[in-house]
Amino acid sequence: MATDSVIGLLVTAGFIGAFGVLIKYFGVVELIAGYDPERVTDEEGLADFIGTNTLYVASLVLLVAAVEYTDSFGGSDAVWIAFAVGVVVLAVRMIVGARRYEEPR
Repeated sequence: MATDSVIGLLVTAGFIGAFGVLIKYFGVVELIAGYDPERVTDEEGLADFIGTNTLYVASLVLLVAAVEYTDSFGGSDAVWIAFAVGVVVLAVRMIVGARRYEEPR
C-alpha cells in the first residue's frame, strides 16, 4: 500500500470531479478546451456530455486509488496500463462526441 500515491490520486479525483460538476451541473462550458461559442449549437448538450465523461475519468481515478490502497494487484503495472487505456478511450470519445454539438465548418 502506497499511502502517498493514494492521497495524490484522491486529490486528483476530487480536482477532476470538481471540473466535471462545474461543467455538467453548472454549465461552465468555458472550462472545455477548444470551446468556441460561435460554433456550438447545443451548449447544454455539450456541457452534459463533456461533464459526464469528465466524471467518468474522476471515477476511474478513484478506482485506481482503491486498487492502490488495497494492493489488489501486488504492485503490478497492469492497473496503470488499464488506467491509461481508459483515459485515452474517454478522451477520444469526448473529442469525437463533442463534434455533434458544433455546426459543421
